[in-house]
Amino acid sequence: MTQNDEDAARLFAVEELVGFARAALATQGVPDADAALVARSLVEADQRGIASHGLLRLPLYVSALRHGGITARPQLRFENAEGATAVLDGDAGLGQVVMQAAVDWSLAHAAAHGISAVAVHNSSHYGAGRFWTDQLTAHGMIGILTSTTGPVTAPFGGVRTVLGTNPLTVAMPSTGEPLTVDMATSAGALGKVMAAKQAGERIPADWAVDAHGEPTTDPDAAIGGALLPFGGHKGSGLSVLIEGLSAALTPATFAFDTQDIWESPASRMNNGHLLITLDTRAFAGRETVESRISDLAGAVHAAGEGVLVPGEREYVLHRRNAARLALGAGLIADLRALARELGLELPAAAEAASEAAPRQAEEDTTTAQDRCAEEKTTAMEES
Repeated sequence: MTQNDEDAARLFAVEELVGFARAALATQGVPDADAALVARSLVEADQRGIASHGLLRLPLYVSALRHGGITARPQLRFENAEGATAVLDGDAGLGQVVMQAAVDWSLAHAAAHGISAVAVHNSSHYGAGRFWTDQLTAHGMIGILTSTTGPVTAPFGGVRTVLGTNPLTVAMPSTGEPLTVDMATSAGALGKVMAAKQAGERIPADWAVDAHGEPTTDPDAAIGGALLPFGGHKGSGLSVLIEGLSAALTPATFAFDTQDIWESPASRMNNGHLLITLDTRAFAGRETVESRISDLAGAVHAAGEGVLVPGEREYVLHRRNAARLALGAGLIADLRALARELGLELPAAAEAASEAAPRQAEEDTTTAQDRCAEEKTTAMEES
């Protein structure tokens, strides 16, 4: 293989990547069903163009499992589970394993009561939020999900990392795909900063400040400084309240008292999440709500050429990447290193993935709306 080959992005079979991630997690004692769940969530994030929550995280998870920051076989425990509300102790498990338990409980209890809320503590990073709200919308339910993270964001006007990226996911079902906002309340997610570092790229100038409080486009300087909230004081205010919703209802740790597993894989982050689920059948009825949300989506599309509804770009990319997935050279190198470390084999790449070739090869099966969505990749960036 030439140096140019090593520096190129390459296409991999999706199911082979899922199998590799599953095997990597299993080496650390993660039960097979849990490993399969986490692996699917990571690869699906990459399929949807959310690389910050994709396989980039796999070496981090493995390291945290090895060093004790994450528990391979958590003993999940529901507390104060009365009626439509509950508290879930995640026992420092993989966030995806903890969230699946929260989603399953929420579906059952929202169906019984019309609404449910689960406050989670003692958890870890759960991947992309839409992976969880998609399960709710598939049952005609509305999902609202918040989470704490490590301390990486300064509040408006500050330079100290008091807040996390504090993601917010809101999803509503329609007659087609759900409308989904899945976003960090920082201007850019930490995972995107890490992805830029991995790729040797700069970050936008309004994402972060360095240790001296000066704006920076250097990912390393941003990591050593602070991310900024989106939207100035408005985004900052939303982020502060998400911190409260995610942590104050349980013994979860606020970001400013947390050591991120990016810094120490032995850190028990005690992340907090809040999942609120509304069953549309308890309100106007599933059919009515889904029809009205579809009407709303239609009005948004009609507002101008190429206008997208929230989450549309990610669903388009998921369909496009259903069988094969392009991974960048930096990520491939990290996964190869992980494979060597664990005594595994990274799946063989199918072929080089130039920027234009994969799109052209599938052009005949791509709708006009899909093309518009893919062309506007920067307009719908989410955490």
